[in-house]
Amino acid sequence: MSTQNEKLLVRAGQDVEPEVGTSRRTFLQRAAVVGSVGAGALGGLLTIGSRSASGSNRIEGDHRIVEDREDGKRRDQSILIAAEIAEALAVTTYTNIINTAGFFTRLPTDDQGYLVAARQEEMSHYLLEQSVSEQPSPYMSFFYPQGMFSDAQTTLNTLVTLEDAFIAAYLVGVRHFSTPDLRVTAARIMGIESDHRTLARVLAADVAAQDGGPLVTVTGAQGVAENVAPPNNNGYERTLCWNNIQQAVTALTPFVDVSAAKAAGFDVSTSFAFDPFTPTLPNPLGDFVSYHGC
Repeated sequence: MSTQNEKLLVRAGQDVEPEVGTSRRTFLQRAAVVGSVGAGALGGLLTIGSRSASGSNRIEGDHRIVEDREDGKRRDQSILIAAEIAEALAVTTYTNIINTAGFFTRLPTDDQGYLVAARQEEMSHYLLEQSVSEQPSPYMSFFYPQGMFSDAQTTLNTLVTLEDAFIAAYLVGVRHFSTPDLRVTAARIMGIESDHRTLARVLAADVAAQDGGPLVTVTGAQGVAENVAPPNNNGYERTLCWNNIQQAVTALTPFVDVSAAKAAGFDVSTSFAFDPFTPTLPNPLGDFVSYHGC
């Protein structure tokens, strides 16, 4: 695997860096510099959006309770907007794997079906979050690592990396959303992202020989090449030690900000547009019914 393939999303905000090589260390240093600008701007955008959405409603009584509620609303809005960016990125990723990645057509048909279904699910997540935030994603096009849709190893490394990040971000929502209904909804979406992570690892062994397969390892958000067997290799979901949505924002910044993308070694010659659509979920029993856990 090339050093370029190692320059992927990392554990934003963690204290301990694994010993996985100079190229990864260099990327972390670059990401830290860019993060102070690109992620700061994105974080500011989320804060502005959340403030405007919270309103200026005041009620009589304990002002501390009112302020806590307003803080909760702002925090909810920030998490929702970050989740929308992630889901728009996910939809764009799956769309381009299906439509442009040559190795996709050489996967077994059931694997192709997994990817098609994942795209539908991610779009459903996006629309659900938009219905709550009442704002679209502030980013509608994305950058990717070099060789993203032409090299199967890069594609699956990036896909698993993103799913790792989405899982950790929704666990931040479980921790910090202000209502039980939103926390349960975050957990329900996180479970699907976990399915997708396993799916991407399943695909590795099915990559055709002409596309460099079968792949035996996939490198996710922690920067460690992990054997693809077994594909469901987690006893517990990985939090990446994230406890604040800003850490997820920082991690996603190279995919949305051209300066951060350049610093991460991504291909900035082309950006890929998010193209929303009306999704059809694979099974009506898995449809979203309500925020009350039904």
